[in-house]
Amino acid sequence: MSTAAPALSGQDEFLGHPKGLYVCFLTEMWERFAFYGMKALLFLYLTKHHLFSDTDGYLLLGTYAGLAYALPLLGGILADKYLGMRKAVVYGGILLVLGQLGMAYTGHAASGIQGDGQQDGFAVQVMYAALALIAVGVGFLKPNISTIVGRLYADKDPRRDSGFTIFYMGINIGAFISSLIVAYIGEKIGWGYGFGLAGVMMALGLVQFVLGRKHLLGKADPADAAALRVPVFAGLNREWLIYLSGLVLAAVVWLVLQTRIDFGPLSSLVGGHEVTLTELVAVVLGAAVYIWFIRLMFSGISPAEKGRMIMLMVLITVSALFWGLYEQTYGPWVAMADRAMDRTTFGIEWTAGQTTAFGALFVIAFSPLFAWLWPRLDKVRLNPSYPGKFAWALVLCGLAFAVLAYAAANPGSSGMVSLWWMVLAYAVLVLGEMALSPVGLSAVTSLSIPRAVGMMMGAWFLFSAFGEIIAGRMGTWAQVPPEASMAEALAVYGSVFTKMMWIGLAAGVLLFLLTPLLKRLTREG
Repeated sequence: MSTAAPALSGQDEFLGHPKGLYVCFLTEMWERFAFYGMKALLFLYLTKHHLFSDTDGYLLLGTYAGLAYALPLLGGILADKYLGMRKAVVYGGILLVLGQLGMAYTGHAASGIQGDGQQDGFAVQVMYAALALIAVGVGFLKPNISTIVGRLYADKDPRRDSGFTIFYMGINIGAFISSLIVAYIGEKIGWGYGFGLAGVMMALGLVQFVLGRKHLLGKADPADAAALRVPVFAGLNREWLIYLSGLVLAAVVWLVLQTRIDFGPLSSLVGGHEVTLTELVAVVLGAAVYIWFIRLMFSGISPAEKGRMIMLMVLITVSALFWGLYEQTYGPWVAMADRAMDRTTFGIEWTAGQTTAFGALFVIAFSPLFAWLWPRLDKVRLNPSYPGKFAWALVLCGLAFAVLAYAAANPGSSGMVSLWWMVLAYAVLVLGEMALSPVGLSAVTSLSIPRAVGMMMGAWFLFSAFGEIIAGRMGTWAQVPPEASMAEALAVYGSVFTKMMWIGLAAGVLLFLLTPLLKRLTREG
């Protein structure tokens, strides 16, 4: 007997899964195509077209990505309470298309030297507005497209895990092909053409989502459609009020992206640079999460539950550091690939942005391996605990930086680093990702007490956003003066990557040492 939901009849299935899965698959694939394609180009575009300094480029990259990963918390809440997932995805998709097409307007290239050039002020403001629209669009689309996939299956449908595996493959396919295509077009033909292609493909993904809405079987509709149509303010109904509020939020994000605050002597804590408004908000939100957590510890839960929650909070905190290191791939890794790397192999010259495709490629290659590995290790009682897996992730992350630090210190006869060092570094880094990213989601649902699962899942994604912000700040260490020679640039990258290597290794070793204690905290009695 099938355990699928009754509504999922055979006539609405394809290859054993609801047709709605493939609608969501294509939507997510093209959204990630647009997001990662643009992200692969962003630092290069900022520093080579608008002549941002390396520091300003890294900070904007981290600020933008951090907001894009934090706003899904709000988008998910609005969809759950009011809009429904389908309307939220469509609205988010529209904002994404507008943002990506806005990025296609590049104005004229800045003149002068990097960090002190005469910029096209209007084009720069258009770019900030486009980034704001993309960040808010991701906030509405990203959490809700995943929720729709889950709703297409009954609670105990054995196809659910397989369906999510297919869905998440779309993420990596989109990231892989966009890094190859969008990055190439942007760097070789024109920045605007690369960004524009990302917008066009997002538009196609949105169109197929709208056309395929019947395959969602009503699972993504608003809980109370009538309530959305009731006027609530100045004659506006709740639905349009939410849409207008999304545009107001985009205006706020536009301001946040370019706002920094000088705290004088306190700025020395971040290398003497001004603090971004996003970093201040992140500190406040992080403090609020810890305060909530401490209060939860005194809310009458059992010692074993406290132990599991403490372990989970440690893992969530550690994840921010991991992502802070991992996301250097879109900053200093790309910068080194652009400025000091021989990117020719098998007679093909890769662009700097195209090197980001290696990450998605290794995720696709390693996912089946790790899906096979964990159950096999468990059978022979060698499966690492959650803290053990996170510790390995940090160590592997540190070793990935060790590869590039060695490469920077030992360039070839041409004075450049071989592309193969970058390939090896990505392979090691993604091994670490496999031990942390999918495992982390499992840890949240397994370790959290039932009444706090939603909050802890929110904290997991929020700390991923913190990781992006940390990445931007850490990236500023890799500032290279515009007049620097290739050898001087490699010296900077080698030094910074060595520091990041030690951060990853030290954090991993510390977590290995803490693992026995964390495991004891979770024991009953």
